[in-house]
Amino acid sequence: MPWEPPTAVEQQLYQAGAGEDWQTFFEVLAGTDLYFPMSRELMDAAPGSIPFRPFKDPNFDGLALAVFTRGLLEHPVGDRVFERSDLVSLAKVWPRSVRWLAVNPGTPAETFLPADPKRWKKHGRHAVPERQLKTLWTGHRHGALAHGMACGALLMVNNGAVWNHLGWQWGGYTEEKELLGRWWGVGGRPEWLGTVERLLRGEVVSPAWEFALRVRQALMQEHGTPPDAVRWRETAERVLVARTAEVVDRTGRPPEFDLDADIALTQELIGRILRYEARFRADGLLDGGSCVRSVLAWDYGRASCMARWGLGARYAERAESERALLRAGEASRQVYRSWAEFAIGFVLGRCLHFDSEEFGDWYTDMVAVHQILSTDPESPWLSVPWEQSAPDRTER
Repeated sequence: MPWEPPTAVEQQLYQAGAGEDWQTFFEVLAGTDLYFPMSRELMDAAPGSIPFRPFKDPNFDGLALAVFTRGLLEHPVGDRVFERSDLVSLAKVWPRSVRWLAVNPGTPAETFLPADPKRWKKHGRHAVPERQLKTLWTGHRHGALAHGMACGALLMVNNGAVWNHLGWQWGGYTEEKELLGRWWGVGGRPEWLGTVERLLRGEVVSPAWEFALRVRQALMQEHGTPPDAVRWRETAERVLVARTAEVVDRTGRPPEFDLDADIALTQELIGRILRYEARFRADGLLDGGSCVRSVLAWDYGRASCMARWGLGARYAERAESERALLRAGEASRQVYRSWAEFAIGFVLGRCLHFDSEEFGDWYTDMVAVHQILSTDPESPWLSVPWEQSAPDRTER
């Protein structure tokens, strides 16, 4: 059987190498990430360093240094991890004693290149950038597991990562650990387990956001159309007052929260949501008569990513990541009815979290990614059905 390249990068490198089109080969190689196999024990002892580990191939005279493109990385197992770099960065620190750069050694795409750091730097100026939407062609592309991975596609595509790479090693071992610590305060397995569980339960998004949207959903179910701002605000206030009265009746004491402050917060929040939705409609993210159903997608989408980030940092086992991905997809399907509903819930959650109505990068990046995922033929929104049957881990 002919070899099936895992991604577009390996396909391009394989074809260019077979045709001895070295100009194209280097343009592609310079535009993608390269990964060094390393010892996990060594990287834990000296994080941030890249202690090269040259090897001797019997078919080539002199030492060689192995690098792999992302589609040919093995699943995280044992003591072997991978650190990320690129061709230009590698040229700056190339060890003089090493005579060969071994690209994807031991695979059908294996190519040994003579060491030429000066030439590699020049090629860096002509690098061909990769497509922002990246798919692992040999990975899960259909079924419940693919659906769970697709729930994280907005973040994955925005970051230039492969949306359906289960054996997650996108940023490299040390980088994944650093990012989890910086953004999430996750420094080990217990923190990862707790974080992914809270995300899967929808406990990280602000309860106030979800409360406001549920009030509107209740009004829409009752009346058949979205309420205007006045009715929405008045109804939310009545619900808050009634809930407070229930607390007082149950405890016999005044509430421990400030009801007036909660009402004011909710009133302001409703205005923010309406203004964001107006912008969403203007930018084509939301149909004219539609509204955001829920912001739980902001948690479920991040849970999809967290499942794989934990695997890359070796805080999780592969089976645990799979279970988390399946749960993320199932939880999303219980709340939303389509990729379009899920996507706009995710975008609103991200904006409420980060954007503060500035409509800056936190928003415009999502507009661009939403357009890609809505139109690109390889988008999981177009290839993975929203409704799923019972999970089947063997589907591809």
